[in-house]
Amino acid sequence: MPKDQKSKQHQMRNRIAVGAARIMAEDGVEDFATAKRKAARQLGAVDTQFLPNNDEIEAELRLYQSLYQAEEQRERLHFLRREALAMMEQLADFKPYLIGPVLNGTAARYADIDLQVFANSGKELEIFLLNRNIPYETSESRYYSGNQSQVISVLNLDWRGTPFRIAICGLDDERRSVKTTPLGRPLERANLGAVRSLVADGG
Repeated sequence: MPKDQKSKQHQMRNRIAVGAARIMAEDGVEDFATAKRKAARQLGAVDTQFLPNNDEIEAELRLYQSLYQAEEQRERLHFLRREALAMMEQLADFKPYLIGPVLNGTAARYADIDLQVFANSGKELEIFLLNRNIPYETSESRYYSGNQSQVISVLNLDWRGTPFRIAICGLDDERRSVKTTPLGRPLERANLGAVRSLVADGG
């Protein structure tokens, strides 16, 4: 491949990463694939095969938020982490973990709070919510552990005005590292004690 062409492709890859990060930060788009496709369309690079990976976009997202949304981002994270802690305390019997952008610090505007819980059956959590008059909707998500994939139930709900996504995993899954894509990084997660410490430290 000619050097000039390779340089142009690298520049376009960077521009798409920057554009995707801006879309995520400003528009509240949480899905990396959606953000990068939208950025590619805006840059007239719909057919490019050289899209940035999620790590590249996340790095640009952190940079964008630190440059343009620093105070807003600090306030947002502190609020969302306090709400996550309050919900996790309600769900203590289900071994809740905080995952996703609220934990890793990249939560954008309109972000949901992502939790994992562990139970013998998803019905246990559904009954728990119904008994407390907390309405929810169900969906599914796919997780990967090693070479195995599994579809798990996710409860989507609004609690105290904040949207939550609660992924219901089996009890054995607590000891396994899981990923959202086969080649992705294992999900970072924090248990109740870790989130208490995070909030107490002002995070």
